[in-house]
Amino acid sequence: MGGYSFHVENVQICVIMVGLPARGKSLIAQKIVRYLTWLSVPAKCFNVGNYRRIETAQPTADFFDVNNPEGERLRKIAAEAAITDMFRWYEEDKGVVAILDATNTTKARRDWVLDLCRRRSVEPLFVESWCDDEDLIMQNIIDVKTTSPDYVGQDPEQAALDFRNRIRNYEKVYETIDDTDLTYVKLINVGSQVIINRIQSYLESRIVYYLMNLHIKPRCIWLSRHGESMFNVDGKIGGDSDLSPRGREYARQLPAITRKSVGDQPLTVWTSTLKRTQQTAKYLPYRQLTWKALDELDGGQCDGLTYEEIECRYPEDFAARDENKYEYRYPGGESYRDVVIRLEPIIMELERQENIMIVTHQAVLRCIYAYFMNVPQDQSPWMEVPLHTLIKLEPKAYGTEVTRMKADIPAVSTYREKGQSTLKK
Repeated sequence: MGGYSFHVENVQICVIMVGLPARGKSLIAQKIVRYLTWLSVPAKCFNVGNYRRIETAQPTADFFDVNNPEGERLRKIAAEAAITDMFRWYEEDKGVVAILDATNTTKARRDWVLDLCRRRSVEPLFVESWCDDEDLIMQNIIDVKTTSPDYVGQDPEQAALDFRNRIRNYEKVYETIDDTDLTYVKLINVGSQVIINRIQSYLESRIVYYLMNLHIKPRCIWLSRHGESMFNVDGKIGGDSDLSPRGREYARQLPAITRKSVGDQPLTVWTSTLKRTQQTAKYLPYRQLTWKALDELDGGQCDGLTYEEIECRYPEDFAARDENKYEYRYPGGESYRDVVIRLEPIIMELERQENIMIVTHQAVLRCIYAYFMNVPQDQSPWMEVPLHTLIKLEPKAYGTEVTRMKADIPAVSTYREKGQSTLKK
């Protein structure tokens, strides 16, 4: 099937989230969508809470009490609406992996979803997040009460108390998955133990492998391009040139900019194998690792040329790259899609780690940034990632927060807009 980095023909999977509130389900669901979309697999999350909020925007914990028939009725309507939309998405948009993000805490509720999936030949994959680690639960409660739409504008302490009561109402009826006939993954205390049962297809195994690398502990990722290089100054692409004097100045200032943002948290720095990234990270007082997978997109025959020279020598290639920059592969070189495929182990390792700083190249950073920010692939190669700027990413349950810290050191712009000719009129 064209367009995917692996074969998903004729497979439709429904990932059914299971677990009590404050167990990181929404974060896990969002991560699965991001990962699959990044690999060009059509994936979408259907969050039952969003459907419920249409009718009941900010319910109290009593709404989730097993003895509240009206609450039960409204919650069932929300689940039905989410599932109806989900099946429509499979059919109309040729969806491949849907994530049904809800608590699904009882066997009866799961059997109902299972039956609906089987009737439509959709493979069900249950993902249960089971957690009794009080520190993790508390951290999630803090995160949810500050970011969940259910508690917008409410007193944080009242929100936390209400959320605790909501969890207690779910605990009364919660049944963990133990049916050996089901396809499921059980993440215990966010991956400290993983139980896998009856995984059926290749795509399911990829999702499971990804889940095995996840943790939901709070952490940050810092991204920076290398300092301005001599090739940047000359307008050339690729190569393995040294930093320019301004690039070296950025390298000297980077530790102070980083310290201001990182504080005294532990940090590991990853660079590519190319000189300009290692020269940029030279003064950072942290453990450093070099990754070949972080090397810049290979320009092939165009490596070391300016855009003007490429447009002169290879006018058809120049136009084709503008037409579909994500798929376009330089003669003898790489496309953005190729970069994404070689970055997959980096993404897996990033999900396993805590605080990481990556000093690398424009195309590579666009691909990594697109993963965390869920940027569509046709847009990711056109994102501006300026030189001499440190970007902080903070993954949260309902999205990733971004902070940009610009160093006061001028640098050339290497950004070229779509359709912009480089030839002098």
